[in-house]
Amino acid sequence: YTLDNDVLTTEQRQFYEDNGYLLIKKLVSDEDIERFRKEFVRICKKEVNVPGAMIMKDESLRSQYGQSEKVVNKVQDFQEDKELFRYCTLPEVLKYVECFTGPNIMAMHTMLINKLPDSDIQTFLHPMHQDLHYFPFRPADLIVCSWTAMERADQDNGCLVVQPGTHKEPLKPHGYPKWEGKANKLFHGLIDEDEKSPRVHLVMEKGDTVFFHPLLIHGSGINKTSGFRKSISCHFASSECYYIDVKNTTQEHLEKEMAEMVHKKYNATSVELRDIWNFRARLVQGERINL
Repeated sequence: YTLDNDVLTTEQRQFYEDNGYLLIKKLVSDEDIERFRKEFVRICKKEVNVPGAMIMKDESLRSQYGQSEKVVNKVQDFQEDKELFRYCTLPEVLKYVECFTGPNIMAMHTMLINKLPDSDIQTFLHPMHQDLHYFPFRPADLIVCSWTAMERADQDNGCLVVQPGTHKEPLKPHGYPKWEGKANKLFHGLIDEDEKSPRVHLVMEKGDTVFFHPLLIHGSGINKTSGFRKSISCHFASSECYYIDVKNTTQEHLEKEMAEMVHKKYNATSVELRDIWNFRARLVQGERINL
């Protein structure tokens, strides 16, 4: 699951091989995180318009808080925002990414998550899932997520929860959870979740960064505090990866759902999943080969 490199220690490589994730302390500077936070606030206030970005909000809070970070829980696909996209080009991040993807690196999927204070309705709970469910490109072993805490993340404010070793399992069927309360659009989860599988809560400090495999089963809990829990992340893939046809696979219903969303937003017809990802993809190191 890791490539030969002179960055990871033998112990770090072995940990990722066994567990499917690796936590690096204080990788991203406070200065960079503060810049990302300021840009996020500007986006929330509509001082900046990011082409192609999906701004996810809790509409029920808008009448109370208006246009502010108290309403926006996610900025997805920020590849057209120069300030936020800097995260995907940070040398200290790419140095580690290369250990998993090799030298030709594409930034495929970008998110800044602002986990809002939640209630018993569990609006912002993300069910346990595998990220590969969303990706129509392979091989999985040449894809890695970089996820950086923008402030302390713990069990109180809904830190990441991982099931170590599940990156060795195949891609499983996903769908909307059958819990009470509303499921957020595209927040798919495992249909048959193994409740007994050991879980690790990743407690992280500001600037800590976890790298994890796209088949690793993970999720996050609710934010029981009165503050926010921000993180910034990017899924990277080797540009040697290739697109697959998701017809007749467990990902086919996802393609239909995303195509409908694109049709509504842009009035585009006959959109395939690979078209959507092609639009998001950006080369950040080396040369573009397939993706």
